[in-house]
Amino acid sequence: MRNRAKCKLCLSIIESFHEHDYVGCKCGEIAIDGGDKYLRASAKDFRNFLRVDDHGDEIIVKVVNDDAQGEEKSSQNADENPCKPNRKELLDELKVMIENIEKLPTHALSLPITHYDFVSALMLLSAIFRSEEEST
Repeated sequence: MRNRAKCKLCLSIIESFHEHDYVGCKCGEIAIDGGDKYLRASAKDFRNFLRVDDHGDEIIVKVVNDDAQGEEKSSQNADENPCKPNRKELLDELKVMIENIEKLPTHALSLPITHYDFVSALMLLSAIFRSEEEST
């Protein structure tokens, strides 16, 4: 899963590619960090923050007030780590990846893949296996 976001104010789509890759939008409203290691997000106002999935679809984040510190943080499920997809979400992502590959034309299936494609698949598999270890 790629670490991408979109600013509703300046319409910038930003992406963090590696662990210490802090990226902000053009107007400075939102920022992300963590690449494929973690999905850290910050915003002056999270109402202007959208996640962007691997297919370019925009995902509205749910803002949860953390009473202990009195600050806001983004979350898609208040009971789970907002930066970490659960096992089902990872397996769904793997299923979509496989379905997209199966839809390729026959000649494309016999072409070599790029290292980017290969590492994306390996990162997804690694995340699935890590989620299994953490749940036991």
